[in-house]
Formats: sequence, C-alpha cells, structure tokens
Amino acid sequence: MNSVERFYATIERKAVDRPASWLGLPDKKALKGLFEYFEVATLDDMKNKIDDDIYPVELPYHSPISDAIYDAFHFGKSDKGNPDERTLTAAGFFEDYSDPSKVDDFNWPDPLQYISIEECKKVVENVPDDKAIIGILWSSHYQETCAAFGMETALIKMMLEPEMYKAIDDKIIDFYLKANERFYQATKGKLHGVLIGNDMGSQTGLMLSPSLVKEFILPGTKKLIDQAKSYGLKVIYHSCGSIFDIIPDLIEAGVDIIHPIQAKATGMEPQRLKENFGDKVAFCGGVDAQELMVIGSPEEVRTTVNELKNIFPTGLILSPSHEAILEDTKPQNIEALFKAVKNI
Repeated sequence: MNSVERFYATIERKAVDRPASWLGLPDKKALKGLFEYFEVATLDDMKNKIDDDIYPVELPYHSPISDAIYDAFHFGKSDKGNPDERTLTAAGFFEDYSDPSKVDDFNWPDPLQYISIEECKKVVENVPDDKAIIGILWSSHYQETCAAFGMETALIKMMLEPEMYKAIDDKIIDFYLKANERFYQATKGKLHGVLIGNDMGSQTGLMLSPSLVKEFILPGTKKLIDQAKSYGLKVIYHSCGSIFDIIPDLIEAGVDIIHPIQAKATGMEPQRLKENFGDKVAFCGGVDAQELMVIGSPEEVRTTVNELKNIFPTGLILSPSHEAILEDTKPQNIEALFKAVKNI
C-alpha cells in the first residue's frame, strides 16, 4: 500500500498493511532541533526520512494584516488593548452590539483579494504523488465568533441575543466558504482531504452543552463539510479536549475522521472510542503530546503505539495527540512513534 491507499483504507475501516501515520504540524521553534536530530535540512526531508503518510498544505492567504487564514480577522478594540492581537479573552469589536443589522460596521475582508490561485496550485505541486494531501483550512467559525465579541460576551449573546451571535457567525462562515471554494477550485483533483474545526472541549468536558453546540456550531460546520464533500474530499474535524458527547453529531454531519484523540482528556480513552464509534468514524491522534511525547521515554512511546495498534487494527491515523509539535517534544520520541508504527 502507498500512503494514499492507506489513508483511504483507514478512513473506511478496511484492512491496512500498517497503520497510517501523521507527524502533525511542527512549530517553527521546534524545527531546528528536529532537523539536527534527524540530520535533515528541510521539513520535507524529515517527513521523507520518517516515511510520513500525510502531507498537510496550508491555504495560502496574504492580506495587509495577516499571512494566515486563521488570523484573517482582527476584532480587537483599539480602546481596550492592541487591536491587532488575536485573542479570545480581549474585548471584541462587537462587544456592545445588539442589532444584527449592524454587522457590516466591521470592515470584513474579501478573501478572494488575498488568495492567489497560482499560489494555491503551487502548494500542492511538489508533494509526492503517493502521499495523502490534506488541506489545512481550519475555518474555525466558532472561535472567530467568540473573538468578535470577546469569549465571555459571545457566550452571553448565545443565551440572551442569539440572533446577534448568529449574524456574526454567518458572516464568518460565508468568508470561509468563499475562501475554501477558491482553494478547492485551484487544487481540484490534487487534495485527498481537508482539516477544519473548532476547539469545543476542555480537559474534562465540553465548553458548551451539547444542545448549544447543535444550535450554534454544527449548522455552520455542516455547510463547510458539505462544501468539501461536494469536491469528493474526506473531512478531518479538529477539536481539542473532551468531546465524546458530540461525536455522534459530528458523524451525522458527515465527518470522516475525528482529530485528535486527546489521550489525557476525560472520556476520550481509545478503547471507549473504539467500542462506541469504531464502526462509524475513523480517528487521528492518540499518542499523548501533553506529557508522554515531552517527558516520556522512547520505549514508553513504543508501548503506547503498540497498545493503540491493538485497539485499532485500522480506523486510526497514529499521530501525536495534538497537531502542533512544540519545541519541548523530544525528537527521539517522534522517531520511536514512527518506528513503532512500522514495527522497526
């Protein structure tokens, strides 16, 4: 099997020659140590050396205020700190708004002005043909809507002024649908899947009740999923934390892979996930990035990988339990993960 075949077989819970695997997204600060350990000069060289199955490609976005689609909106208020700082805890532009008809008071960016078709094509050109290419789109409309008000205010708006909350969320979803459409058109026939998502879980449970997730998050998420599916793409849905209670809703919405299995989050035990959802959806993650990959030994990593392989003979893309590989992650533990995947 090559990586593309392994990726599709994993999603469909069919037999695989070995588990599919994904390094994740190393932070820029982590690269120097990784390159020194693996004796490589580039991230592509490293991925080739460990035989990574998945190649993530970021949607290229360049505006006057941002070089990342996940930072396209700066909702900070100039009279309450740095207006260019992206944060959920600061007061947002719409903090004091209650009238949905005023949504255009904000200078909403047009993504088509800042996404080059040629650059979209370029990001998929150099990926090896036998690797699964995943578009990293995020499209985190819930998190951005929270930033638009300030998170505490946003949650209050949900309860007291739901139409105001939904008006902002709709604008943000429309932005992402427009941006993603350009990316899908430019890369048509090249992508195998996309990663979108919103962080809805804490270490011990959901940030919102399941009923609020269904009312305020999933309708927009469903639009984004349906759009990706219309291009024949598999959908990886990201949410950190404990999200067990809404996994059935994500499955119903059309999600193909739940990312990640956050190993230390309450209720996200791999065996429990396998027993409850193993015949309905695939997963990605499982190798604890909070402690194990940071302070554990290579042998402990190998043991964990083997345990996960026993629980999930297929249906799991083995990966650290968070997509961001931080500077404190031990390179030898990354090496141990990928060797264990291949029984080396």
